[in-house]
Amino acid sequence: MTKQSVNKVVLAYSGGLDTSVILKWLQEEYSCEVITFTADLGQGEDIEPAREKAKLMGIEHIYIEDLREEFTKDYVFPMFRANALYEGQYLLGTSIARPLIAKRQIEIARELGADAVSHGATGKGNDQVRFELAYYALQPDIKVIAPWREWDLSSRTKLIDYAESHQIPVPKDKRGEAPFSVDANLLHISAEGKVLEDPAIPPEEYVFSRTVSPMDAPDKAEDVKIDFEAGDPVAINGVAMTPAMLLTKLNELGGKHGIGRLDLVENRFVGMKSRGIYETPGGTVLLAARRAMESITLDRGAAHLKDELMPRYAELIYNGFWFSPEREMLQAAIDASQATVTGEVIVKLYKGNIIILGRTSPYSLYSEDLVTFEEGAADYDHRDAHGFIRLNALRLKVNEMARRRK
Repeated sequence: MTKQSVNKVVLAYSGGLDTSVILKWLQEEYSCEVITFTADLGQGEDIEPAREKAKLMGIEHIYIEDLREEFTKDYVFPMFRANALYEGQYLLGTSIARPLIAKRQIEIARELGADAVSHGATGKGNDQVRFELAYYALQPDIKVIAPWREWDLSSRTKLIDYAESHQIPVPKDKRGEAPFSVDANLLHISAEGKVLEDPAIPPEEYVFSRTVSPMDAPDKAEDVKIDFEAGDPVAINGVAMTPAMLLTKLNELGGKHGIGRLDLVENRFVGMKSRGIYETPGGTVLLAARRAMESITLDRGAAHLKDELMPRYAELIYNGFWFSPEREMLQAAIDASQATVTGEVIVKLYKGNIIILGRTSPYSLYSEDLVTFEEGAADYDHRDAHGFIRLNALRLKVNEMARRRK
């Protein structure tokens, strides 16, 4: 792709230093019209200033959209139906936001006849892969501009010098080296880089913003009831809520009790290990409650198969394959298992802990009559266990007899 070949480009724009520099750089280097798109995914900050910054830089088409409900309903909740954890721990807060941003960029490009899209992800991270795989999956002929892989602004100093030479406002906290990089949305907030790069050094308390320290959490525990319908949470303590409202409330409850902190060294898709500090208070509570709900509503075979599929599903999302045929196939299988995942779970939140107090469902597969140590259901005959055990032991006995002949 030559720089002269771009007519219009839709930029994923936060209004921060990096994307403001990218905006100006695109105008200069590609001599094209830039359209900005800013998504409110619940990052917890005012995004309207992005509009004024874009106007100051001569942008005519400025898109600022509240996508919190779509993000939670169509991305976060489907992912949670799989109980997805990357490498057994990470709740995929950054990963799941990228496909929605990319989808809206492509939709805007179609609306305005843009032939290119651009993002501010660096050349070492996962996000460049996630954005671009989504772009190509939705619009195969789209042109993609990734400035961090093209320009020579290879340091924070060069970035600030470029901004100042082009009259781009530089926030005071961006002058010099930032202490760490932050990504946030309604599901989580993450921090990585700079003072966090050495995995042997624990993060300082100032790194955390959504959760209190478990040591400083209230001394009084709090009981919370979560209602589920077909796998998704629908109410807290009997109050029905929209998906985004519910996740916001769970964030408040979990954060207050020091729940959802994670210090993780993960394997990036691009081949290196990285250390990240994650806060996912509401998601952590939701995962524990969902698993409790499934424990009485899912058949053993379905539950175990879900757990086998989960690592593959989580890896697809982490690596940027949300819009892939295999993710959609897995989603269909997972969703098919959720029809009876309905009922209520009561959890106790206390100093970083989630304690399951109870779970009930009209579709419960749990039978006290079957499991009791007292006289129970006639359907279970203790004598049947004898043949069951002998048949399952047969191959073990044959294997040991063969070993002894050696």
